[in-house]
Amino acid sequence: MALETLYIWFTYGVLPFWLLLAILPHWRVTQWVVHSIVAPLFLGAAYALFISDVFANAPDGGTFSTLPGLMVFLSEPSAVLAGWLHYLVFDLFIGAWQVRDAKRRGISHWFVIPCLFFTLMAGPIGLLLYLLLRIALGRGSFTLMEDKGH
Repeated sequence: MALETLYIWFTYGVLPFWLLLAILPHWRVTQWVVHSIVAPLFLGAAYALFISDVFANAPDGGTFSTLPGLMVFLSEPSAVLAGWLHYLVFDLFIGAWQVRDAKRRGISHWFVIPCLFFTLMAGPIGLLLYLLLRIALGRGSFTLMEDKGH
């Protein structure tokens, strides 16, 4: 399958999960598909298959241990696509965590939706916004760990 086709499948394939998180976060189907291991298992398996092929065919000098080596590694379109899938998987995991954490802390889902958007578009910024939201609402500290009393 062409890399461009895989890119489109991966990119648009995660959007239904994000829509479920934003629109129906506590629906039974969302619980089963996004908040369980289904989405991470499916996406993680796709990543594992894809990245194993990338490593098997890595360009000479491609490595993660130096910046020049990383640049060589990422000169391959398949490696860039694997990196993109890596982002998609982890950003979705963080988005699902935000929804669960907000529910546990009694934070209105309406406040979480912008954080989800930024997590989808620029993962660490969305996470930062969510943590700042928790602090602003007095619903937790800046730590990702469970706060005592919550």
